[in-house]
Amino acid sequence: MEYKIELVERDSLPALSIRKTVTAEHLPLEIKAAYETIASYLKELGVKEPGKPYVAYYNMDMHNLDVEMGFACDVEYPGYGDINAEQIPPGKWVHFTHKGPYKEMGHGYTAATQWMKEHGINPTGIVYEFYLNDPAEVPESELVTQVAFLV
Repeated sequence: MEYKIELVERDSLPALSIRKTVTAEHLPLEIKAAYETIASYLKELGVKEPGKPYVAYYNMDMHNLDVEMGFACDVEYPGYGDINAEQIPPGKWVHFTHKGPYKEMGHGYTAATQWMKEHGINPTGIVYEFYLNDPAEVPESELVTQVAFLV
């Protein structure tokens, strides 16, 4: 798959999230639990649509992944318990869109990393994956994920 890689400027975006350190093996269960917890809290607040789901990776240590799992929201909401009120930071981002199974996104990561090297861009080490559709509603081949590196 060929990727269109771009450098863009983004404003900050309010979010609700849960941050944990997990193994790659347990990540899918942790993501599901975090999304369910946050969606339930938003429902209590009277919010019908929780926002755009995401996972932010603060490292790539597969045995001790430092991840933030949550929803980018249109407005700010207060945190509660393990749920943190966050801001997805403003600034410059290198991003690409991946269509297909999540397990095949590595090719895009490799292409984006190479693109940044070629353009003299140094990433901060924080990578966000924004999930633009739901794997419960579309086949794996139709999944769309926007991957964004904070630079």
